[in-house]
Amino acid sequence: MNCFSACNTWLLRVAPALALLGVAACGVSDSESADRDNEREYSIHYTLTPDPASATVKVELRLRQPRGLLRELSFPDSDSITMLGGDGDLQVFDERVHWQPPARGGTLMWRAAVDSKRGDGTFDALLTPGWGVFRMEDVIPRARSRTIKGAQSRTTLSFDLPPGWSAVTEYREADGKILVDRAGRRFDEPAGWLAIGKLGIRRETIAGVRVTVAAPKNQGVRRMDMLALLNWTLPELISVLPDALPRLTIIAAGEPMWRGGLSGPASFFIHAERPLISENATSALLHEVMHTALSIRPRTGYDWIAEGLAEYYSIELLRRGRAITAKRASSAFAEQAAWAEGAGDLCAEHSTAETTALAVTIFKALNQELDKSTGGEESLDSLLPLIVDSEVDLASLIQTAEQVTGKTPDTLHIDKLPGCRNMP
Repeated sequence: MNCFSACNTWLLRVAPALALLGVAACGVSDSESADRDNEREYSIHYTLTPDPASATVKVELRLRQPRGLLRELSFPDSDSITMLGGDGDLQVFDERVHWQPPARGGTLMWRAAVDSKRGDGTFDALLTPGWGVFRMEDVIPRARSRTIKGAQSRTTLSFDLPPGWSAVTEYREADGKILVDRAGRRFDEPAGWLAIGKLGIRRETIAGVRVTVAAPKNQGVRRMDMLALLNWTLPELISVLPDALPRLTIIAAGEPMWRGGLSGPASFFIHAERPLISENATSALLHEVMHTALSIRPRTGYDWIAEGLAEYYSIELLRRGRAITAKRASSAFAEQAAWAEGAGDLCAEHSTAETTALAVTIFKALNQELDKSTGGEESLDSLLPLIVDSEVDLASLIQTAEQVTGKTPDTLHIDKLPGCRNMP
């Protein structure tokens, strides 16, 4: 993409920021404090308009601010992003798009190609004449913001859809707008899975979690079966991670979507033909629920930690929720151990089916060791709240186990973990 400036652009020049004076809390009224908070808040509204004929989505970002709080947004240049335009100064250099908006706000627009084909001929993002299933990140590139110190966004989202279409995201709606709130971020960007089109939608609150299951109509998605399984198992998860999932959005579809599961923030995709409980007594649905609840980010070589925990708890939650018997769960873990004998290096870029089975066996042994070393006071459950939404590797996993028991677990000795000694 060539460097350019949009029509009617002008370079934003901001006067030096005034130094903030410390004011004692007792000397400031509630209304004055609120006014000052508002002065540090800028408003961003995204409007998504799908064009099924071209399998693209037009994205319009509207910025409103009392003064030049947001100085610049930048995001990676990409062949999938075209027709860029907007107010202010807009340029592309160093393989990034840079937008400096006018001091009082402005509009930035682009068109994003949706379809993303995998090597096996299936898709992990798709927009058809009847529906679309993809991630927000597929059409809204992850951006860096440069702001006046302390400034933060108030972000909303809406859709301009064809007649008869609806949209489901992970976010709640109020006054006709979808409210985007991502904890701990000053610039809230929409994220996670969404479905648009002629949808079938089921909603339920389970153990305090607002669950939504959405899928295009006539795709063979068993929405009520999913809710039934979650009614048995989700309370067991919430007893371990009570604050991990205020909301859970499940997006499903059939062919030609990828025949697996893919997690995202507070949401995940699962193929319509994935069994809720497999013959080996694992659950693809609960596997993705665990990924979404834990939201951990494995460092390179430690994918087995995330995959192993998700698969281990897919069996455990079935057992605890009495969807399977204890005997069936025992057989499931034995089958995982047998499968693990074909595993290569545990520490690798991606966890294979065999290495995931090995990881399940390791986590089962770790659970038993923690239980024995603490006289039944602690277990693998005790580790989970300590690693939620964090980066993980072997060192951090060991450190967390030490927090729980006060000593290094023998199960995680590096000589028992194939290939991990070779990690940097």
